[in-house]
Amino acid sequence: MAGVVGVVNAGSSSLKFSLFDGDHCFLDGQVDGIGVRVGFRAKDAAGAVVAGPDLSWPAPKSPAEALMTLLPWLRERLEGRPLTGLGHRVVHGGATHERPERVTPALLEELGRLSPLAPLHQPHNLAPIRTALENAPGLPQVACFDTAFHHTMPPVVQAYAIPSRLAAKGIRRYGFHGLSYEYIASALPKAAPGIAEGRVVVAHLGNGASLCGLRAGRSIATTMGFSALDGLPMGTRCGELDPAVVLHLLNQEGMTISEVEDLLYRRSGMLGLSGISSDFRGLLASREPAARFAIEVFIHRVARGIGSLAAALGGLDGLVFTAGVGENAAPVRAMVCEACAWLGIELDPEANASHAGRITTAGSRIPAHVVPTNENLMIARHTRAALSA
Repeated sequence: MAGVVGVVNAGSSSLKFSLFDGDHCFLDGQVDGIGVRVGFRAKDAAGAVVAGPDLSWPAPKSPAEALMTLLPWLRERLEGRPLTGLGHRVVHGGATHERPERVTPALLEELGRLSPLAPLHQPHNLAPIRTALENAPGLPQVACFDTAFHHTMPPVVQAYAIPSRLAAKGIRRYGFHGLSYEYIASALPKAAPGIAEGRVVVAHLGNGASLCGLRAGRSIATTMGFSALDGLPMGTRCGELDPAVVLHLLNQEGMTISEVEDLLYRRSGMLGLSGISSDFRGLLASREPAARFAIEVFIHRVARGIGSLAAALGGLDGLVFTAGVGENAAPVRAMVCEACAWLGIELDPEANASHAGRITTAGSRIPAHVVPTNENLMIARHTRAALSA
């Protein structure tokens, strides 16, 4: 479909946006500090800063309001080209939504019922969609789900060992970061053709972190499960946790459900382990023993997860690092590769330090690559395809 596609990724106090003409992103920006001290920044395709609308007064009170404020300005940037639709990242698509879908009121209502499964993301993802549907009903919108890519996982991987009546109600392993993994799978034939059709573990390491085992570009297993709380420790999320810990917090510590939720989602992970920061840059720069310990826990869990996924794949042909930490934190990559040396990964320190595409030696039995992810491009492609269909 000809025309421009807008991509929207809404958080609790921020709204990221991009404009795509085909696969070409010609505008990329963000509104942040919403509800506190709103800020705006945007760049064109050449990286030049673009002046935006005055958001200071009346300041948008939510990402949904920010989107409606931005839309007239975004249309001015189109230079006569039509805005054919908006594509939105939606974290949870549930058990039935296996591909991106055009937004309808019924779909919005259904997705809203999934909010308890992703409380940090889902409500904020949906609010701008709902506002645009009400205020710009002629503008088509497409919901792109982070869970959809993982529908290819075998039933034995999706299942929890719970009564089937509960599984029938949707309690199963879903997996997340699917838009990132889908992009990596699409990029591997060019970025790392030798492993693209093989057994690959992708490490999406950032403030949110997970691993995914790909076989021929399809998701076979992943570390996140029923919610985006599971798996690796993250910036503020605990990751994998014995469920008896939750029972203990409720029964012995006298915590309420909301207090436990806040603890596990917002005060755990790297922040909880270190007591210093949720940001890997601060932790890597810190000389505090607690910061070093937090990183060591993270590396241990990542390495253990890679071994587990290698078992699920029946072997390993390659490792890929992506996302904010995976793409930019050479020390983290080095520690992960060193912990996985038993798999046949031999790090090239110079290549790693320079953020090369391949960071292992020529003789390494298992190659490790750094491939930048591009979830927005994946959303733009899906949006264009869904609207054309």
